[in-house]
Amino acid sequence: MADAAEIIKMTACGALDIATFPCRSDNYGYLARDKDSGLVAAIDAPEAAQIESALDYLGWDLTHILLTHHHGDHVEGVEKLRARGNVKVVGARADAARLPKLDIEVTAGQPWRFGDHSVDIFDTPGHTVGHIVYHMPGPKVLFSGDTLFAMGCGRLFEGTALQMWGSLAALKALPDDTTVFFGHEYTAANGDFSLDIEPDNPELLARIAEVTETLKKGGYTAPSLLGVEKKTNPFIRADTAAVARSVGLVGADAPTVFAEVRRRKDNK
Repeated sequence: MADAAEIIKMTACGALDIATFPCRSDNYGYLARDKDSGLVAAIDAPEAAQIESALDYLGWDLTHILLTHHHGDHVEGVEKLRARGNVKVVGARADAARLPKLDIEVTAGQPWRFGDHSVDIFDTPGHTVGHIVYHMPGPKVLFSGDTLFAMGCGRLFEGTALQMWGSLAALKALPDDTTVFFGHEYTAANGDFSLDIEPDNPELLARIAEVTETLKKGGYTAPSLLGVEKKTNPFIRADTAAVARSVGLVGADAPTVFAEVRRRKDNK
């Protein structure tokens, strides 16, 4: 990784140090290191070379790969990274047939731990029917994969709008100070679309200005705060009167409003 010191963005979240860096054309790579145990997890494996370069630069030893879903741009690097040594691949038991071979199968609602950290596994069908996300309440982090983006959500390749709204509503219930590490740098396009939905939202206007400046300087829009998403992301705001009014569905339920917002984004 050329100029790794400039490419890797470090975020301290309690006892976790999290490295963010670009992979492929628009994926994010993440490495999370537990300061107490020394365990290091890659969140998905979009590109082995970038992840290995980040590990080598940081001097970290990879111990886990946490998979969110089966798409190639999230699992491509698994086998090369597994070959580094005693690396355990973690993923959804329900979707194991479509994932690389799993060493640890997890199920929503059943306890799992990363070092001393409890990890909540959420089933988040929508983008795929087997998508999961990882929430660590101690350090207050959410690895949302392709379910929740900055000012966006994943395209519905397999699931329904009703399923995706249920997934987003579950994540929206998490605390505002949850730090969200999402799968792709789609933020500029998502922001443009969000302005179509809520052009007079002052929090959104301020966020667009901040995002524009960040990207202009070559920075990353990941991670974000869930509280900011609740104020500026039209997809998880489908249960608000403002978004329902904007899409001409005053009085409709949230799944119906969400479906219309998603339809508009798909057709933009």
